[in-house]
Amino acid sequence: MLEYRAELFIWVLSNSLPFILMGAWLKASENGGFGITSLEFIRYFLAVFIVRQFNIVWVIWDFEKELLSGQLSHRLLQPIDPFWHHFVGHIAERCARLPMLVGLIALFFVIYPQSFWIPSWADGVVTILIVAIAFTLRFLIQYTFGMFAFWTERASAIEQLWFLAYIFLSGIIAPLEVFPLLVREIVMWTPFPYMVYFPATILIGKDVNFWQGIGVMAGWMVVFFVFSRWLWRKGIKQYSGMGA
Repeated sequence: MLEYRAELFIWVLSNSLPFILMGAWLKASENGGFGITSLEFIRYFLAVFIVRQFNIVWVIWDFEKELLSGQLSHRLLQPIDPFWHHFVGHIAERCARLPMLVGLIALFFVIYPQSFWIPSWADGVVTILIVAIAFTLRFLIQYTFGMFAFWTERASAIEQLWFLAYIFLSGIIAPLEVFPLLVREIVMWTPFPYMVYFPATILIGKDVNFWQGIGVMAGWMVVFFVFSRWLWRKGIKQYSGMGA
């Protein structure tokens, strides 16, 4: 990750969609019909950008490649579950992109000085905890989808389909406050908003149903962990080391 810093910088910039959407919502908020001020929109989308930098996951593509090329055979010879190889690799990438993220945040505050704020210690600590849980949940979901590579050569297509729901319901496109009340109440029981909207809202200091969020996240983590372990046991029995 340190060797290819230029590539990593490009990946950081590729997640600038929240800033593009921020401009659109700032224009829309001029009518004042959303109950959210322009300043709140600016801070929210900055928080979304920050949170997304820590929960980007690509394990399904790596696992799919390893399985189809036969490289998974080498992983199976090691005294550690392949899950941890990918998980720690993602954490290492977060550490490598952190200095770039700090620089981009500083540049953002130069461009939008009115949006500058410093989260309280409590909000900062809770945000770090929630972001860590959100990353783990996102990783578990995508790793579970990766298990389907034992049966299909394009398991990544499942992730691409899932991503359509993720980008609309996670709060990337817009804060959930602009959604109809019934839709928002239903969405809050899915894993989507807890991967972006929930930690971003905490970061900017807005009130959230903290314990409901923790409970829903924990529940979905258990579901996907159990499902992924079941798929792993079924899939590894028929793995033939293709390409090895």
